[in-house]
Amino acid sequence: MRKTLGFIVALAAIWVLLVPGFADGIIIPIPEPDIPGPPLRWLTIVYHHVTVTIEDGVATTKVDQAFRNDGKFPVEGTYVFPVPPGAVIQKFVLWVNGEPVVGDVLPADEAREIYLSYLRQARDPALLEYIGHGAFRARIFPIGPGETRRIALEYVELLSPEGGLVRYRYPLAPERFSARPLEEVKVEVVLRTGRPVGSLYSPTHPVTVSREAPTSARALYQEKDVLPDRDFILYYSLTGEGVGLDFLAYQPDDEDGFFLVLVTPPAVRDLAPLPKDLVLVIDRSGSMDGEKMVQARDAAVFILERLAPDDRFGVIAFDHEILDLTSGLVPASAANVSAALREVRRLTARGMTDIHDALLQAMEWLKPADRPQYVLFLTDGLPTAGERDTDAIVRDVTAANRARARVFAFGVGYDVNAQLLDLLAEHNRGTTTYVVPGESLELALSSFYTKIAAPALADIALQVDGVEVSDLYPVELPDLFYGSQIALFGRYEGGGEATIVLTGVRGAEEVQFAFDVVFPDQAGGAEFLPRLWAARKIGHLLNIIRFEGETEELKDRIIELATKYGIATPYTSFLVREEARAAIAPPPDTLMLTYGAPAVGAAQAAKSLAAAEAAQSADYVREVGGRVFLFGDGTWHESTYVGTPTVDLVYLSDAYFELLDQFPEVGPILALGERVIFRLGMTWVRIGEESVTELTPEVLAQFQG
Repeated sequence: MRKTLGFIVALAAIWVLLVPGFADGIIIPIPEPDIPGPPLRWLTIVYHHVTVTIEDGVATTKVDQAFRNDGKFPVEGTYVFPVPPGAVIQKFVLWVNGEPVVGDVLPADEAREIYLSYLRQARDPALLEYIGHGAFRARIFPIGPGETRRIALEYVELLSPEGGLVRYRYPLAPERFSARPLEEVKVEVVLRTGRPVGSLYSPTHPVTVSREAPTSARALYQEKDVLPDRDFILYYSLTGEGVGLDFLAYQPDDEDGFFLVLVTPPAVRDLAPLPKDLVLVIDRSGSMDGEKMVQARDAAVFILERLAPDDRFGVIAFDHEILDLTSGLVPASAANVSAALREVRRLTARGMTDIHDALLQAMEWLKPADRPQYVLFLTDGLPTAGERDTDAIVRDVTAANRARARVFAFGVGYDVNAQLLDLLAEHNRGTTTYVVPGESLELALSSFYTKIAAPALADIALQVDGVEVSDLYPVELPDLFYGSQIALFGRYEGGGEATIVLTGVRGAEEVQFAFDVVFPDQAGGAEFLPRLWAARKIGHLLNIIRFEGETEELKDRIIELATKYGIATPYTSFLVREEARAAIAPPPDTLMLTYGAPAVGAAQAAKSLAAAEAAQSADYVREVGGRVFLFGDGTWHESTYVGTPTVDLVYLSDAYFELLDQFPEVGPILALGERVIFRLGMTWVRIGEESVTELTPEVLAQFQG
């Protein structure tokens, strides 16, 4: 009894730190002996909707799931939902012929025995994700072929801050149990607090964030036809009225640490918007004819109608000739704006494309001033008139930019010189947005303009005193705009107390902020950081190749990082499904192309990685407890495994369960499948069909090392 209780207590403590999360609710069928096929594959999760309300640290989670029997026989089973530690089930409803069915809550030890019995029966290692938690259980009456059961569940838990950040985790990993992709997955988090909301960040899923008021925010993740492969995690912080900084770190066992700094603007615009200078440069060459010209005109109208009275603006249209739609930079008076609107609405597509002279004209209009200055450049084509050499255009425009204006380029369609636009933005402190066919240029431009209308902090620099840091990405920090945030990833050596000093320009004055943090020197922390840092670094290296050309050193470094951290790149596309390669990882020979769909795809792929959106396929890459596992030859193997001799154990053998009993922290790793290779202590373990090693005291001692 003492051993069992010790196992449960230790597992419960370790699970929160190491496991990607307890799996969401599933129905485990009770199979009849003559029904063929894996029992956990008979049911399809039709949809999975989650609504979360967080008020002053108390999270109420409402789950709505529907299961369908896609098999040929009726299925009877048990609905099991692992209960988060400290959570309280408030409501459960299962509709059977219009009547609700009541369930019960099991303690951790009883739940563990149930999971292990199902594991032996169904031979599905994914059930190991459940071990170590209590569970909510309800009997599911027979579900006939083609029939659906809907289940609603509600629970409440208290969230605790971690280093100033509060973490909410929802178990969203049902792909092993659904026979087909889910028609829809949606997680919506509504945050209401008594203090202004600071950072809002998901390291696991792309979320749309909206801020309705300083003390409230909403984050939405939604996808269709998907098999979720990881739990949903959302971090948030509470801040004051000034610029805020949040800090997360991860210290591996045997290498330098990783860290993430999140910089957020003030909760409210406590300064009046600073007047700005803006030059809008519109491509009206012949290739813009049709819908693209309409979109460009509409986008320009949107911007002109939202200028503040103290702003100054200019509009240039160009083909092989330069057309000044304003007489240089003019005040944004009602009369000037009205006149510019009339000229913009009359634009038609014609002629060739002289990008060089159009941008030089824009730079001629901008003079050094104590206000933000922007050039917004809309184009769909290649330079076909005037200077056409990429290096010459970038060199001349950058040299003419005496006002240090930020250049934001919008490439429309596939017939763009992606390298030219990226270099123009990079050398002039801006960004590039590619609007591919079917996307809305007006939406992309209007969303962007809404942000830059009033920067919260410009010309940002960050310094760390007290700890040695390196490999910071992005290399150059962008401006901080209201409604957004900046994420900076890096490495650190050692650990201890440190001060992060943030400087920038706010309004018309230079400001400095100091934040005291602690870099951990013990193993542990935010385990998702290594992979996101690696994605940023790979994106940076890919851009170097795009701009300067490929070298063996760069290629080898990308392959090394991509293999270790399980990231799909042009050089490691074996990590993703064949049909997804084109979207995630263009082939290496497209990296150096300058125009066309492949070049745009390469630019978008590099940008995605540089923004820490690491491409991953659940079929080939999994993260467990800060480690990356790759799938090949029917086996999940830890990414750092290079053929070292292993301790071999048979799946579901007595030795297998003895290993699990002695080292419960390996449960999430064993949950990957029936064939797994992983490091434990000083040696490697192989789970498979053959056993050549007994778990002697000497072997167990190696695992402890």
